[in-house]
Amino acid sequence: MSDTISPKTPLLTARKVSPLRQRMIDDMTVRNMAPNTMLCYLKQVSYLAGYFGRSPEQLGPEDIRRYQIYLAKERKVSVNSRMVAATALRFFYAVTLKQDRVIEMIPTPRPEHRLPVILSPGEVLRLLEAAPSFSHRVIFSTMYGTGMRVSEAIHLRIPDIDSPRMMIRIQQSKGHKDRYVQLSPKLLELLRTYWRKVRPQQWLFPGQDPDQHLSRAAVGQAVAHASRRAGLVKETSPHSLRHAYAVHLLEAGTDLRRIQLLLGHRSLATTARYLCLATSTVCATTSPLDLLPYPATVPQP
Repeated sequence: MSDTISPKTPLLTARKVSPLRQRMIDDMTVRNMAPNTMLCYLKQVSYLAGYFGRSPEQLGPEDIRRYQIYLAKERKVSVNSRMVAATALRFFYAVTLKQDRVIEMIPTPRPEHRLPVILSPGEVLRLLEAAPSFSHRVIFSTMYGTGMRVSEAIHLRIPDIDSPRMMIRIQQSKGHKDRYVQLSPKLLELLRTYWRKVRPQQWLFPGQDPDQHLSRAAVGQAVAHASRRAGLVKETSPHSLRHAYAVHLLEAGTDLRRIQLLLGHRSLATTARYLCLATSTVCATTSPLDLLPYPATVPQP
């Protein structure tokens, strides 16, 4: 089942939505926030309420401070997750409850800048070959062959495949933007074989319920399973295929601006982070050790 917000999402069913939660949903809706962001914010406020066992409307700055310390010290939640929690709570108290004094007591952790682990082309091939099923291999190939996010791949529909123009249309992705990515001949051939075998109707990659697309969690589990089967020692997730796509394009000499457009990055600086991961940029530099006029050999005893 899809993990995005829809009328069937449990958090939004009429009998479960409190007036306060509905007000927060309305506040996010009028601001045209992304469905996954809305769902994430609702979950974060629910976690806060569950920790104290009462409505977040009854909580004050000291309660929120205690909750943030709990996340950092006891739960040992990652910095990125704590940043998401802080952002969600800031929105809830500032916009929905209109309590500006509270958000001053919700500090945002300093972000960590970690470089992603990049799969080599050989490791990507092993991952594709170890996919749990043919359908999983096709969605893995689609993400690697286009640089799509997993949320973009699972929302593809049949008409999005524009074979005459050799392009794939991605509709209303992150930032509510449409974009086109390239459709390679090999991927087109694979998608045609997949269509003849699976005959998808509404969604290109349907879930167990044909009326629902494959979920992000299902793709993540499939990637983890394939990674184990392939014997990969690197930490691997669906987003690893997007990272590999960007770095492998850079190593092949593709222009950084073109990669930015294909990935859908708003800022070129975001795309430029991949420069320090490309072997053509980092490893092509001659080490000063190699310039010394003697061989670096181990002396004989």
